[in-house]
Amino acid sequence: MLRRGLEAFAELGYDHASARELARRLGVSHNFINDRYGSKAAFWRAVVDHALEAQLARLPQADEAVDEVGRLRQITSGFYRTAVDTSLVGRIFVAEFSRDTERLDYLYEQYIAPMLQTMRASIDRLVADGRMAPVPMHVLFFAVIPPVAGMVEGPLARRLGGPDAASPEQLMDAADSLAALVVNGLLATGSGTRSRV
Repeated sequence: MLRRGLEAFAELGYDHASARELARRLGVSHNFINDRYGSKAAFWRAVVDHALEAQLARLPQADEAVDEVGRLRQITSGFYRTAVDTSLVGRIFVAEFSRDTERLDYLYEQYIAPMLQTMRASIDRLVADGRMAPVPMHVLFFAVIPPVAGMVEGPLARRLGGPDAASPEQLMDAADSLAALVVNGLLATGSGTRSRV
């Protein structure tokens, strides 16, 4: 039920997923969502929670044996790797990021802020050690999160030269390469002249 709801919201977007259309896709009566969840908004939260809690459960735990750069790579790579299995969630995020709604508030409070917080300690230490330039949180977010589109937008990736049918191993390798590229881009290497935003 929640999986079919995820498919519907990912395909139609929240506004176009009417209660009647959701009921049709779920194979239930048109009153089911209100009777069971109270509202379409509550059903949307249940769908998102179900999908994202599964994704977060698969994120690797930080390895204390690696340095801060390695830890940041692990967190970023883990995020990209889990996104491969939850591409529908990525579509919901993309649809919600450009709209100032209660749904965006929910995504931010429940998932985005906690994810960034897991990276914050490593980033603070890298900045303190001079290995990374100070980066405002909004810049950091847009440096790390949007590249996940490379893992979830298969049709576009194929047009850009990606394989027609990537194997799970190829997707995991791509996730690791993407994480290395993003983290290397964040590190303060090179000329040493970085502007502070």
